[in-house]
Amino acid sequence: MPTTYLLAIDQGTTSSRAIVFDRQGVIRAVAQQEFHQYFPQDGWVEHDAIEIWQSTLAVCRDAIAKAGIDAGQLAAAGITNQRETTVVWDRMTGEPVHHAIVWQDRRTAQVCSQLKAAGHENTVVEATGLLIDPYFSATKIAWILDHVEGARRRAEAGELAFGTVDSWLLWNLTGGRSHLTDATNASRTALFNIHRQCWDDQLLELFDVPRALLPDVRDSAADFGEVIPELLGAAVRVAGIAGDQHAALVGQACFTPGMAKSTYGTGCFMMLNTGDRAVRSENRLLTTMAYRLEGKPCYAMEGSIFVAGAAMQWLRDGLRLITHASESSAHAEAVGVDNAVYLVPAFTGLGAPHWDPHARGAIMGLTRDTGIAEIVTAGLQSVCYQTKDLVRAIQNDGARLESLRVDGGMVVNDWLMQFLADILNVPVDRPQVTETTALGVAYLAGLQVGVYGGLDDITALWARERRFTPAMKPALRESLYAGWLDAVERVCNH
Repeated sequence: MPTTYLLAIDQGTTSSRAIVFDRQGVIRAVAQQEFHQYFPQDGWVEHDAIEIWQSTLAVCRDAIAKAGIDAGQLAAAGITNQRETTVVWDRMTGEPVHHAIVWQDRRTAQVCSQLKAAGHENTVVEATGLLIDPYFSATKIAWILDHVEGARRRAEAGELAFGTVDSWLLWNLTGGRSHLTDATNASRTALFNIHRQCWDDQLLELFDVPRALLPDVRDSAADFGEVIPELLGAAVRVAGIAGDQHAALVGQACFTPGMAKSTYGTGCFMMLNTGDRAVRSENRLLTTMAYRLEGKPCYAMEGSIFVAGAAMQWLRDGLRLITHASESSAHAEAVGVDNAVYLVPAFTGLGAPHWDPHARGAIMGLTRDTGIAEIVTAGLQSVCYQTKDLVRAIQNDGARLESLRVDGGMVVNDWLMQFLADILNVPVDRPQVTETTALGVAYLAGLQVGVYGGLDDITALWARERRFTPAMKPALRESLYAGWLDAVERVCNH
């Protein structure tokens, strides 16, 4: 039987990647390209959607070439993407009317505060599982329509299209034939009713978003159209789409209620499978789609941390304390876990469970003998402390975390993973393939085209590379975490 290949397009916040997998989930080739970040004002974050598309096309071509195959040998392609990031473009020309507004962007904080003050948050939570926050797409769409001349009129006339990055890429890959998204990405807009599985008219009215802008919503494994042959050299079926965190849940084979994964990339996102029940959190976590297959929704609880790997990127590029993220391990080994310095990376506010868009970053506990090593170590530890915040919220909601499957670029750091296990006091499992976001959407595409017979086939492919077991004394764990909570308190609501 000839080898089957799947192309995963992994469009992230700081780079676009393409990975060619074989049927066993083994990586055959990777291509990656960073792109520009734009910060026009305090708390504003933008991308050039054209650059996102061009970088994505380039890495797809590169990965296929590196794998030594041609596009005709691909069984299917899947798209996974940075979620909530908002693109509005002209349906005739394909030109974006404004830079993409990134999920991290906080420009609509005041609008969100006004909506909450007017008593609308419960309406949004009931329908979408989300809080009213600048993080989600709805207020970003309205901002573009209200700040680009003529955009609202053109949107209402059906001349413009909105999409999260998956829809934008799919539109371009299919030559404008497919204006579609999947249920996971739709569930992050604050416009999609996760119980009725459709765009919600009440929310469209609340956020002042014309229905004519919106893509049609399909399952996470579905027929999304074909890549036009001139782009990759052959027509390739696009058969899977999922937002990055949902794709990682699939890639980690967390198909049983109670299973959880945490992804450490630019941000950090923990997701706990709750099966066919949309569990409402009492501790300011999100209720969201895990995935939707054959019309059946699977739900999850999610905690979102805005800055994880981005903190190390800032230490590297902003402060120039390190030249490569890999240097952080040596600094942490030298300092040890008992570090009195705390870095609260609230560069764009704090996510779950605080949801404070006005918080800003701080470094606390500095003394005369504080050096680069202590600050870098604090950056690593901040990722684990923020994860502890999420786990505590999950536990307060009555869920029990037996272990945590981890993935993303940061999990190659053994020191970080051991500290994570120690501070959470649960085993941390690192899989053999840590590119589980891309792997998950490859699996979804493979499901749709028959490469896999069902979820059991995917579960059988998951393999653990290493388990990190808690070894820290309880008194030290509690002391370190108490210091973190104090530091967070100091940056909130000021």
